[in-house]
Amino acid sequence: MMERADSGQKLFTRMRLWEFPEQYVVEPTDGSSGSFLSISRNDGSMKLTDDLPECSSVRVPKIRNIYGVIGMLKLIAGSYLIVITGRECVGSYMGHPIFKATSLKILHCNHALKNSPAEQKKVETEFSELLNVAEHTPGLYFSYDTNLTLSSQRLHELGDESKLLPLWRQLDPYLLPVIQGNILSIRGSIPFTWEQIVDLTYKPKFEIVKPEEAPRIAERHFLDLRKTYRSILAVDLVNKHGGEGRLSEKFSNAMQRVSSDDVRYVHFDFHHICGHVHFELLSILYEQIEDFLEKKGYLLLNERGEKLKEQLGVVRANCIDCLDRTNVTQSMIARKVLEWQLRRMGVFAAEETINMHPNFDDNFKILWANHGDDISIQYSGTPALKGDFVRYGQRTAQGMLNDFKNALMRYYLNNFVDGTKQDAIDLLQGHYIVSVSRDLTAPSQQGGLEAVASFPVALSVVMAGLFLAYVSLRQGPLSFQRVLFSLLCAGMSVGIVFFVKVNGRVFCNRPRLHKPR
Repeated sequence: MMERADSGQKLFTRMRLWEFPEQYVVEPTDGSSGSFLSISRNDGSMKLTDDLPECSSVRVPKIRNIYGVIGMLKLIAGSYLIVITGRECVGSYMGHPIFKATSLKILHCNHALKNSPAEQKKVETEFSELLNVAEHTPGLYFSYDTNLTLSSQRLHELGDESKLLPLWRQLDPYLLPVIQGNILSIRGSIPFTWEQIVDLTYKPKFEIVKPEEAPRIAERHFLDLRKTYRSILAVDLVNKHGGEGRLSEKFSNAMQRVSSDDVRYVHFDFHHICGHVHFELLSILYEQIEDFLEKKGYLLLNERGEKLKEQLGVVRANCIDCLDRTNVTQSMIARKVLEWQLRRMGVFAAEETINMHPNFDDNFKILWANHGDDISIQYSGTPALKGDFVRYGQRTAQGMLNDFKNALMRYYLNNFVDGTKQDAIDLLQGHYIVSVSRDLTAPSQQGGLEAVASFPVALSVVMAGLFLAYVSLRQGPLSFQRVLFSLLCAGMSVGIVFFVKVNGRVFCNRPRLHKPR
């Protein structure tokens, strides 16, 4: 059900948060007139009020400036208010400023927790700790003036309908929608169920879950895309051989059932063709997809806002994690399409290109490099690999060194940090719905080996064993007892290494809310 928003009403851009003992009160401070928003610290209920509670001389309320209220998250025994406490203007979209949230604050509204059973309190504490991790979630963007989730073409098609708001916005103009992304583009994982579970190896093996269902899942996925974007060109950038090759083969076979006049599949083995330095060979891919790009076009409006041309399809690019190879490829496509647009508008001559204008070229590269870095940091915790090509137009020694360092950091984060981070994101974004009946067991409680497995402890024991073996052999003349002791210490270390390798999965930091097979 929808309601039409007051066209004169805008989101508050600056607010003051008052922290009273029994409630939080949000006061607009951007010059707008409006009621105060009151949030109960007992149960998280919200209401609008015309008066600010009186301040006590004994307990002066804490006051902080905020820039948006994202919403309320309900857990087992309490609710949590999520607000934006820092922002940075990072650009504009259709003339409207776009902001990036630089800091969040999650405020407890769970006074009722003190009357809850001890078991509920323990579980609630663990969920609360995950939310503390979520406070550092990067890449949240918002606008006070326009809907960032819709493209220019979609906004033009909707017209006044774009002003329709769902009923949950009845507390508008306080609640602020945010998205986690940047530049609008189509990239996605290989569209069937597969997994790559961390196990301490550098590249864990890929496993296809229920391979017999892959064609049906892919068909449903592309049907959904067609409803939104009409025509789809799926560009698959994964390797043709090895573990990735099995996924690519299954994807290719599934697409035989899906392919039609509106859905087309192209495979381009990025690593085999371009290697690590010859990204100019992406021109081979461009030759294969140029006809689709020209035919499907782009949105073009005249000075009166009338539509002269519209986009009739999109390119959906994927590699494995949809980061590095995907970003390099999409930046190439974006460059080509932008050059067409500038020629159509008369800004460029027929053969003129972006790289003929050094300042423009640099800004374009920086835009896409920053875009790739932001998405990569959200997903992997490090900037994008191959970013030097996007940023400078060529591979550099420093860029390859940065790739090496970032690859090592990704290995560490992927194996020992990302599980908790994923749980925090799932909880913050509502992907995991907490219920009393299901969640009376703390997410960190594990049984068997996983309850005691600790990689730092195992590594410490291995290093201690090797050190003792070395010291024993170095102290004085060799004896049977000393050699035996050294062999036992070294053998213990080797045995632990083998044990950890065999049971790598249980020594990793994996998500606990959504358990893998």
